[in-house]
Amino acid sequence: MNDGQIGWGFVGVQIVLLLAVIFGPAGDDWSQPGWLRILTLAVRVIGFAILVAGALGLGSSLTPTPVPVDTGSLKTGGLYGLMRHPIYTGVMLIVIGSVMGSSSFIRAAFGAVTIVFFNVKARWEERKLIEHYPEYPAYASVVPRFIPNPTKA
Repeated sequence: MNDGQIGWGFVGVQIVLLLAVIFGPAGDDWSQPGWLRILTLAVRVIGFAILVAGALGLGSSLTPTPVPVDTGSLKTGGLYGLMRHPIYTGVMLIVIGSVMGSSSFIRAAFGAVTIVFFNVKARWEERKLIEHYPEYPAYASVVPRFIPNPTKA
């Protein structure tokens, strides 16, 4: 398998997992007080905003797969100065918010698998970024993968 095929494989698995989180069976495994509904909406909105800002921040380097674009450039400013994978962070926040609001242990299980999946995907992508951008290891040594370090922000 070449990198392109592996990259599209990641995209396919991602789609299946996200569909399972969003459309899996809802439940009544935990209560949904009003404050939790507000919190789940806030987490999803924040996740969506981070995802969109991360995608816009990549500009012409944006690609649907985790394979770097040949003509792209390494982005280290904006959100990319705070975290290496803001798009993944945004998606994971949407997943967390969706799971919290689902009242379903089944969706929670799919959500946990999805979070693990994004960690695996990010690590694979980072190996490709190191091959493509020699300066990536120095950048990665100071910028966290998903969650900004508040002491350095």
